[in-house]
Amino acid sequence: MPLTSTLRMAALALLWGSGFLWIKLALNHGLSPAQITITRCALGTAVLLLLARSAGQRLPRDRATWTRLAIAALFCNAIPFALFSIGEQTVDSGIAGVLNATTPLWSLLLGILLGTDRGLGRIRLTGLFLGFAGTLLIFAPWQRSAGLLTWGALSLLAAAASYAIAFAYMARKLTDRGAPIAMSAAQLLAATAWTTLSVPTAGPLHTDTTGLLAITALGILGTGVTFYLNYRLIADEGPTSAATVGYLLPVVSVALGALVLDESTGPRIWAGMAVVLAGVAMTRTRKTSGGDVAGRPSSPAEQPQPLPQLPAPTVQRPRRTAPRQRPEPAE
Repeated sequence: MPLTSTLRMAALALLWGSGFLWIKLALNHGLSPAQITITRCALGTAVLLLLARSAGQRLPRDRATWTRLAIAALFCNAIPFALFSIGEQTVDSGIAGVLNATTPLWSLLLGILLGTDRGLGRIRLTGLFLGFAGTLLIFAPWQRSAGLLTWGALSLLAAAASYAIAFAYMARKLTDRGAPIAMSAAQLLAATAWTTLSVPTAGPLHTDTTGLLAITALGILGTGVTFYLNYRLIADEGPTSAATVGYLLPVVSVALGALVLDESTGPRIWAGMAVVLAGVAMTRTRKTSGGDVAGRPSSPAEQPQPLPQLPAPTVQRPRRTAPRQRPEPAE
């Protein structure tokens, strides 16, 4: 992989993984979950609109596309962004990053229930059970004092499931439409509209410089810039390399939580994270004629990224058809 792509992947993992830290800092410095969600969507929208304009991409104009974007924005942005802010009120930022990594597990489970994933082999099925076993190890419901079976942790898990629902919908309704930066800007714009419904519950603004810097970093870097970096990484190296970043997010979130916020992470959490990531890796295999082999994700539903991901449009070449032969004249 070229050095430029490697640096872009490292920056992407750092910015995405630090998003959970910014949420925690914003909460600790007076911002409410509603204020964080609204501001995050608005700042991310502003960044993507500027990037779309510089790339010469225009927002969609037809009502059908905007309707689909509104549905995607609800499940891919408004709901999970709010749930992560609610969950981190009582759960460490590092744990939030680990539970976010369960998104591919929910995607596979949803595909099984809907009958859209028919390539389920023994390896992927084992990975599904292993991933949820790792999640159970993190929750540790058998430990009343040290366990994480709380409403906050369940909110984080529900956010990961919401991403899975959104990715499945986007894979069916929002692929191959061109102008991916403009489409994501439009989606975040719709998410901003959704989040404004929570303004009555946002409460008065009481924060300080640290809180303002945290929410600014979350919106601009963790929501807007990360999409552009991921888009460039997919364009340069393909979706397989870009999806690898998803495995780094929990590690980054746990490390930053420990270093910056002094969050304590015991052996059980590290073991649970390792089991979850191992299960996710196993679910990302594809069954071919030669057996179960690792393959690249075929749709955004299988990508572990937490932000809206719209693949670049595919260009179909016209088929070449043999020229029609005129019938021989009868003698």
